[in-house]
Amino acid sequence: MLDITKKLQEEITTLEYELTTELPAEIKRAVALGDLSENAEYHSAKQRQEFVNARLGQLKKRMGELSLVKLDNIPHDRVGFGSTIVIHDETKGEDITYKLVTSEESDVTKGLISTTSPIGRALVGKEVGDTVTVTTPNGKRDMEILKLTTIHDAAA
Repeated sequence: MLDITKKLQEEITTLEYELTTELPAEIKRAVALGDLSENAEYHSAKQRQEFVNARLGQLKKRMGELSLVKLDNIPHDRVGFGSTIVIHDETKGEDITYKLVTSEESDVTKGLISTTSPIGRALVGKEVGDTVTVTTPNGKRDMEILKLTTIHDAAA
């Protein structure tokens, strides 16, 4: 989780610099060119400024949400954020390992799935031995939890 907050903070810092230093300089140069109604550089810089402002708002909101995550609230014996789960996918007939991460960190090819994904939502709160049916874009999948390592186990 520290990695994701670090990445978000780096992006915030970069965008704030662009918003307070680079874009004002671009806008000033474009204004110096004259007629703003047909000034492509000016309109481009203003559009970028709007985008950067919106993205900063999103990033700061996400940082606030992540700061509210308390490790004490994550269960010790059930699937939750940071858990590594070995499941038997009865539909595919194979064992698969997943780790539940934030949406920013998710990468299905590496087995990193978001707690907000269909599979992640279905697994959260379950225990070893539980079977879940997950509706994915590719259809229904039946999965049995074979092994669970929580974020607390991994830290120990």
